[in-house]
Amino acid sequence: MATTDVNERTSTGTSAKNGGPGGTTTIADNVVATIAGIAVRETDGIYALGGSASRALGSVRDRMSKSPDPTRGVSVEVGQKQTAVDLDVIVEYGEPIAEDAKDIRSHVTDAVETMTGLEVVEININVLDVHLPGSDDEREGEDSNRRSERVQ
Repeated sequence: MATTDVNERTSTGTSAKNGGPGGTTTIADNVVATIAGIAVRETDGIYALGGSASRALGSVRDRMSKSPDPTRGVSVEVGQKQTAVDLDVIVEYGEPIAEDAKDIRSHVTDAVETMTGLEVVEININVLDVHLPGSDDEREGEDSNRRSERVQ
């Protein structure tokens, strides 16, 4: 967890130097992971985060909680003033992976640094797979249509 001392960093709010109350702000690892996960999902060319096992388990968890887990495929290490991010991604077929990785690093860095004030020192991206258009999306739809035609 990151702890920010208001006396050292005036960018986090009112500082004791300005006559305001002093104190600390603690940022949990999960907060940084959530911010990074959302930033990656907003990047063009990314199909999903996490490996096939974590996505399968995550989809069950998502259905149970009725909300997606933005930290799936994201792990972070948070220090006092810096953070490092590891990402497992699946890219869309035809996308230039090197450019996607550059865009991911830019989006994640901007989001994390803006929202937390932590310096992002490292973003490791593991490209686990390439998603082929229609490969699993259409099959799921076909299976559910076939079931609805067979059983009333």
